[in-house]
Amino acid sequence: MNAPNSLRNLPDEHGHFGQFGGRYVAETLMPLILDLEREYRAAKVDPAFKTQFDGLMKHYVGRPSPLYFAERLTQHYREGAAAGRGAKIYFKREELNHTGAHKINNCIGQILLAIRMGKTRIIAETGAGQHGVATATVAARFGLPCTIFMGAKDIERQQPNVFRMKLLGAEVRPVTSGSQSLKDAMNEALRDWVATVHDTFYIIGTAAGPHPYPELVRDFQSVIGTESRAQMLEAEGRLPDLLLAAVGGGSNAIGLFHPFLDDPDVAMIGVEAAGRGIDSGEHAASLTGGAPGILHGNKTYLLQDEDGQITEAHSISAGLDYPGIGPEHSWLHESGRVEYVPITDQQALDAFQLCCKLEGIIPALESSHALAALETKAREMNADQIILVNVSGRGDKDIYTVAQAMGAEI
Repeated sequence: MNAPNSLRNLPDEHGHFGQFGGRYVAETLMPLILDLEREYRAAKVDPAFKTQFDGLMKHYVGRPSPLYFAERLTQHYREGAAAGRGAKIYFKREELNHTGAHKINNCIGQILLAIRMGKTRIIAETGAGQHGVATATVAARFGLPCTIFMGAKDIERQQPNVFRMKLLGAEVRPVTSGSQSLKDAMNEALRDWVATVHDTFYIIGTAAGPHPYPELVRDFQSVIGTESRAQMLEAEGRLPDLLLAAVGGGSNAIGLFHPFLDDPDVAMIGVEAAGRGIDSGEHAASLTGGAPGILHGNKTYLLQDEDGQITEAHSISAGLDYPGIGPEHSWLHESGRVEYVPITDQQALDAFQLCCKLEGIIPALESSHALAALETKAREMNADQIILVNVSGRGDKDIYTVAQAMGAEI
C-alpha cells in the first residue's frame, strides 16, 4: 500500500488527478465504462490474472527488458562538457520487447480484461502504428477479430506497420477527417465503440481517455519503472538522478515515472514534441503551448484556439502527433513534480542519428525526442550522476520518414 500522502495514490474514486481526468462519455458508454472499472478492480486482486499477465510478459513479450549502459553516448557528452561534468547514461530498452515498443505491455493487460468481460471484438486507434501492431498481435494470439483506426496521413508515413497489422489479421480502417492523424483516429474509434458497445472492447493505447483508462494503462505500463528500479539498484547500488521519457499521450513516460514518484531525489523530465518550434504554432506540445480542456473523455491540457476548438498538432513523430496529454501528466506538471520540456523535429532527428552512430541502436522518433534532451541535461550534470532514458520503441518504422527528412532515398 502507498502512504496516505503518496503521489501514487491518484486517481480518486471519480478518476480525477486534481482537476484533471474524469469521464466525459456518451450515455451509451457509461455502463461499459463502469463494468470495465469493476472488472479491473477485481482483476487487480485476482492471483490468477497476475499469474497469466506475468507469464505472458516473460514468455511472450520477453520481459524484463534490459537496462543498458550507453558508454559511447556518455563519453560523447563528457567530451563537450566542463571538467567533472557529463552524467552517466543508461537506456531502458523497451524497443527490445516483442513488437518493438512498450505498447505490448498495456495490450496484454487490456485483452485479458476483454476476455474476462466476454467481449468478442477488439478495436484500437493508432498513430505511429506501434499500438496498432501490438493490438493486432494480442488479438491474433487470443483469436479475436480486430479493427484498427488510423489517420490517412499516418498510414502514408508508417507503411511498414500498416503491413504488419494486416499480416497479423487486423483490418486497418483509414480515417480521412480532420488532420488525418491520431486525434481523428481516436474520434472514429470512439464512434465505432458507441455503436458496437455490446460486443466490442476498445484497447486505448495511451494513458488518456475516460476513467479508468488512464489508471489501468499506467498500471500495466508501470512494469517499466518497477523493473528499472530493481535493475538500477543492481547495476549502481542506487536510484538514478534523472528519468527522461518522451510524452505524446504519455504511457511510456508514466510507466517509467510512476514507481519513482515518491522518491524526492529522482528528478523526471517528460519531453514534448515541439515540431517546427513552439512559436511556429506547428507543434504537439500541449503542456508548453496549450490549456486545460476536455477531449476524448477526460479533462487535460490541450492545444486549442480562443474558442476552445481543438487545433491541429504537428510532429515528425506520428506517435507524438496528438493535441493532448494524459491527465496524470497534466497533474504532475501543475504540481511541479515532473518538468516538461519541448524538443523540435530537427533536434529529434539529430539525436536519432547520433544514437544510431554511437550506440548501434536505431531508436523510434518518439524515443529520439527523449534522447535529444541529453544534449543539455547530460552536460549540466556531474559525472557521478545518472540519467535513465526510456527508449520506448525501435526506429524501423520511421526509416522512410527519416530518409525523407534527410533528403535520402530508400
